[in-house]
Amino acid sequence: MKRASRLLLVGGIALTSAAFADLASAQPAPPQAPPGARQPPPPATPHAEAQQLTEIQGIVQRFTLAPRGELDGFLLADGVQVHVPPHLSAELAVAVRPRDAVSVRGYRFETVPLIVAIAVRDADTNQSVVDRGPPQRPTPPPNVPLEGARETTLAGRVQAPLYGPAGDLNGAALENDVILRLPPAASYQFAELLAPGKAIVARGWMLTTAFGRVVDAQDVSAPAMAPPDR
Repeated sequence: MKRASRLLLVGGIALTSAAFADLASAQPAPPQAPPGARQPPPPATPHAEAQQLTEIQGIVQRFTLAPRGELDGFLLADGVQVHVPPHLSAELAVAVRPRDAVSVRGYRFETVPLIVAIAVRDADTNQSVVDRGPPQRPTPPPNVPLEGARETTLAGRVQAPLYGPAGDLNGAALENDVILRLPPAASYQFAELLAPGKAIVARGWMLTTAFGRVVDAQDVSAPAMAPPDR
């Protein structure tokens, strides 16, 4: 049985499927600062290869998580990664569920299977999430383990590499439902290990959330070879 349609409040506006097309067609504008206040920096522009807006449909396979546990998008069943800014984590969690059909409007890359979403609509819940620009609040400092995170070493097999909103390699989704995140420079250092099907060992800080586990990895390596039989 389909879930009942619900309204999602985004920026104080109740969105329905009818409003989705109008909102999705517009570029997200940064919030206006009061007169005399220092203007916030403009939102980051996707890589030059991803300037053309497109709209795709697909089935949500699993969520992806940022190093501090927020949802930052999802993988579709066809392998395409959809990036949604982490500050929309709460809205995304309400609007979208794994195995739901969704429409995504955003910037699609040609060289990696990534679309940076400006609007997502869930066909089952009829709810939408729209990116209206960065929030007007400070972000937590990076590289500081969260309360509840624990240092761990785990082994797994790569399902798919993951990318940031500029198309930069920044981790992998593992087959054991763990999301692995690395700084971009480290990700490219370990790029060969982050290919689909590769067995890896990761060391870092693991956080368990309602949507799965994420490891802020400090190191990635290939598993040690077992000694040959004698």
